[in-house]
Amino acid sequence: MAYAPVNQTIDREILPKLDFFFEKLLAEKEAIALDGVQAFHGEDKFLPGKIAIGLSYLLLNTPEDSPEFDRYLEGYRQIADMTIDDRNETWGIYYYVSALNRLREAGLLERAVTPDTLEKLKKKTDWRQFVDQEDYSLLDLPTNYYGVAFSIARLRHLLGWEDKSGSEKLLSKMMDHYRQYSGEYGFSDETEGEGRFDRYSVLLIGEICQRFIETGMEVTPQMKEWLRNAVDVVLVRLNQDGYGFSYGRSIGAYGDTAFLEVLSAAAYLDVLTPEEKDMAYAFAARATQRYVDFWYDEGMKSVNLWDKGRKTDDYRGKHRILGENFSLSHQLIYTANLWNDIGYEDEVPSESFDAWLETLPKSTLTWFSRGEYDRALVTYRDGNHIISLPLINGGKSQHMNNPYFPIPFANGMLEGTPDEDYPQLLPRFTLADGDELIAAAFIRDIETTRDGDSFTVTYHQEELDRLGKSRPIEDDRLSVETKYVLSRGKITRTDTYRPGEALEVDNVELEFASFSEDATLEGNAVTFDNGEVTEFTVSGLDSCEIHKVDGKLPYQSPVGPFATLITCETGDMTLDKPLELSWSIQYRP
Repeated sequence: MAYAPVNQTIDREILPKLDFFFEKLLAEKEAIALDGVQAFHGEDKFLPGKIAIGLSYLLLNTPEDSPEFDRYLEGYRQIADMTIDDRNETWGIYYYVSALNRLREAGLLERAVTPDTLEKLKKKTDWRQFVDQEDYSLLDLPTNYYGVAFSIARLRHLLGWEDKSGSEKLLSKMMDHYRQYSGEYGFSDETEGEGRFDRYSVLLIGEICQRFIETGMEVTPQMKEWLRNAVDVVLVRLNQDGYGFSYGRSIGAYGDTAFLEVLSAAAYLDVLTPEEKDMAYAFAARATQRYVDFWYDEGMKSVNLWDKGRKTDDYRGKHRILGENFSLSHQLIYTANLWNDIGYEDEVPSESFDAWLETLPKSTLTWFSRGEYDRALVTYRDGNHIISLPLINGGKSQHMNNPYFPIPFANGMLEGTPDEDYPQLLPRFTLADGDELIAAAFIRDIETTRDGDSFTVTYHQEELDRLGKSRPIEDDRLSVETKYVLSRGKITRTDTYRPGEALEVDNVELEFASFSEDATLEGNAVTFDNGEVTEFTVSGLDSCEIHKVDGKLPYQSPVGPFATLITCETGDMTLDKPLELSWSIQYRP
């Protein structure tokens, strides 16, 4: 398939979609609904800012002598007046002041926003709403919001609304925090040192660098070093189809755009080699087209993160449908603009991209932290499949959810379900006292070996993760040694569980929700006639069953519905000696 230059896809596909939302907002005003969902209901706390940034591109990309320009100018004023009193927090504030600053730079601010509304915005778009003004700590927000606060303060300074002292203090706080919790490897911990490293751990430095670019600040050598670390994670995961992260939270379309944000910042700052720039641009063309072909649903007239078997985090629930269209469009457009700025406007993507992918390492281990517990990411390339093994699960709120399990993920082949805790490829022990244990959060001593195309990963956990609380709880009644072998067309996991003393177990459960269909069971071996996965075999559990689920809740994924569920279990037992449980997956390489 031939891919168009990125800016041409923006002009042909993304800007017309923004025009559709523009006209719909003017016609329906705050009664606007998308796919039956009312947009202005107070639950989307970022909506006015996302509207402001999204629609700003219609003004910024339309020549003043175009017959459309005055229509966009008048409509922008009306929509800003209409939304001025609506709920708008944190990210929404950043989006709004970013839009206003872009309009200021283009000489359009006073024409696009009425004086009364602009005066209200000076008061409403303030970082002090979510930052303690005494010690500049965040008010009950994840660590990435330091970047949001700094960006707002810096943009307010450029708008002439405050001096630079606030942005300087927030910048210092943000960088100190990044240094403290990114450790020697330069990736941001999503928690305050509890060890959760997901999409945002790689993306955050790309966002920070983009904010520096946006506001005319010089990116430091240390920041470029951190950005290069993020680049190294992304480059080995590039692919022909334009997809990004497949594990952790807030992925789906945002998993794809995370790659775009990191790579465009790195290209702009010359963190990439000339060849890497060309290949990153070729990927950007694919990811931008993937948004058009896969994520956008013409029937819904919207991006689709929620329906037809797709599921995303509750945080990005369908109540945010209108805002998600604007924020994703913004990420596509601003990254495209960075490519334009460095000379790629109208550039046809390199035809050597597929051949270059073949030169990438087949297996990679990326360290995030080492210490009491190890956190790392294994990447294994096998044909068109980019297989992730994330060993990154610490801290509160996500340890029990299977997108964070230490299991393999691969786009459209091996997926988890956002905010769901069924035991996808990870045994769950229910003890006689009712406690539930999984081997998820306390990983130690990760080691890897290569033998040709085979990549072996081993680690152990002296305690299992007792479920039921927001944070993982160490439970030393069971320990486990784990071995993964990733080879061409096959993944095998073997666990050896050891009880501290005789342990009464009610049952052990394991599930595999798969996109493959037409399953046949023989013993504990399942074969599939249709789909990427061709065989799933389990040993150490008493029995397995096949269920046709066809996307029945909760068996959905960010990219679509699972077709088949395999459940395996063992009933009551006294565990007084080591128990070996293993499974293997064979797939089409």
